[in-house]
Amino acid sequence: MVQASSALGRHAVVIGGSIAGLLAARILSDYFEQVTILERDRFPTEAPAPRKGVPQCTQLHILLTRGRQIIEDLFPGLEAELIDAGAAVLDMGADVEWLNPFGWAARFPSGFKALSFSRYILDWLIHRRLSQFNNIQILESSYVTGLLTNSDKTAVTGVILRRRGGEHSEQMQPEELAADLVIDASGYSSQAPKWLKAIGYDAPEETAITTSMGYASRLYEIPSDFQADWKGVYIQAAPPERTSMGVLYPIENNRWIVGVCATAPAQPSKDEAEFLEALRNLPSPHIYNAVKDAKPATAIGIYHPPGNRLRHYERLSRQPQGFIALGDSVCSFTPIYGQGMTVAALGAVLLQQCLQETDLPELPCHFQKELAKVNATPWIAATSQDAKYPSVKGLTQPPTPPEKAIGWYMDQLIQLTTKEPKVTLVLFNVFHMVQSSGALFQPSILFRVIQQLLTRSSSKTSSKIQVNASSITSR
Repeated sequence: MVQASSALGRHAVVIGGSIAGLLAARILSDYFEQVTILERDRFPTEAPAPRKGVPQCTQLHILLTRGRQIIEDLFPGLEAELIDAGAAVLDMGADVEWLNPFGWAARFPSGFKALSFSRYILDWLIHRRLSQFNNIQILESSYVTGLLTNSDKTAVTGVILRRRGGEHSEQMQPEELAADLVIDASGYSSQAPKWLKAIGYDAPEETAITTSMGYASRLYEIPSDFQADWKGVYIQAAPPERTSMGVLYPIENNRWIVGVCATAPAQPSKDEAEFLEALRNLPSPHIYNAVKDAKPATAIGIYHPPGNRLRHYERLSRQPQGFIALGDSVCSFTPIYGQGMTVAALGAVLLQQCLQETDLPELPCHFQKELAKVNATPWIAATSQDAKYPSVKGLTQPPTPPEKAIGWYMDQLIQLTTKEPKVTLVLFNVFHMVQSSGALFQPSILFRVIQQLLTRSSSKTSSKIQVNASSITSR
């Protein structure tokens, strides 16, 4: 059993057992005598299993490398447990066929490792680790209805909750749970803005950008006689012309997880024939050919994510002491970019830094401003791509010249992946948040972009000369 030390307070409460909430609780256990996680759902205990509180857990998920590193730091040995649970280990350069809008990326041994597994295995392993902490308790079937405050409402002092249990649980009396710090990690549907208004504070401004994208996923047993020189396939969308994408990755129990997604009005269907047709209509037959005769292991699962939403807590002129928000409660993304769990992990690291450097009264304002900086880059990465989809909603202004320039430059880099493994490796590191975006502008990368532009310009000039010469000869 783990016994953590305390330094800042007696009790901290985390609302929500999301990845963000679980990681936050791990951080808080080093600074508070007692940590309580309040979760509306119930966690599986005997073995990993999907749960109602994470409706997207059976869809394709990607834990980016930086997220995996952070989780391993917080729970040493967890990566080995994931592999023991069947997670497939992929070399992203050698094992995955990546078709981007400019063609197939060059394959090469990159040494850049990624793990592929069902999302709910990660939740279960983290939950199991947290259960070993003497100072962490998890109250399941519990949901918060409001915040407690001191007499002048300058500080949050706990939460009001109800617990579901029996047939008449809705008639149960509310309970009060005191805390020195309350963290909202309840996800996209967070009621924190409403709770803040109820105690006399403004709700944070919100920015929402959506594309009405739908997802369909299914597991297949990998045929014993299947042969290919790849382990996974990623067929990237190419908006605005093509808004569909497809993914096939191996996961535990010798299975593939196969996903297809597209924007309205051509969203994926639960109908088997339509699901296979959507795979067949992708610009490469790789995924369709692999699964058309494979045995399905599950039904087709549909998920309609709400899209990108950013709550601007950092802009609030007044914030109560004792309350912060993180994870999807603050910033959530279109899932196809795979950023959610890793950004949640980055938020947990920030929480750790702020608890080390900041007194509790100053924590909310300082943390929310710093979290906005953490969220800024992944937010721009997701929304700048979503802006290319014809179905996008929520854009209040066209892309600025700097945003257009960045989009153009990213197109040049992605085009280089078809022939330049070194550029691909740098992109992997930036996409997986191991390196900052500044790595994309290092001299060797800029040189390759310029070289590509000069080659293209020379090729166009040569073609014009040939056309003109042909015209003269014909005369």
